Amino acid sequence: MLDNDENYKWGIFYYNLQDRRLFVPKRNKLLGWTLNFANPWAYMIIVGIIAFAILMEKLGNAGK
Repeated sequence: MLDNDENYKWGIFYYNLQDRRLFVPKRNKLLGWTLNFANPWAYMIIVGIIAFAILMEKLGNAGK
């Protein structure tokens, strides 16, 4: 499944509805893992990371 080009959007985002895993290894295993964007939890993780970054920025600027 990982080597099938049809499972990648724009060649970089893994999207496979039949694969229920949230984290999948990248095509080049040395580069680590990626998200399966067909899994709804992937979007929750992305939103969480962005919200955390915004919160840290606000807290960092609060003391100035």
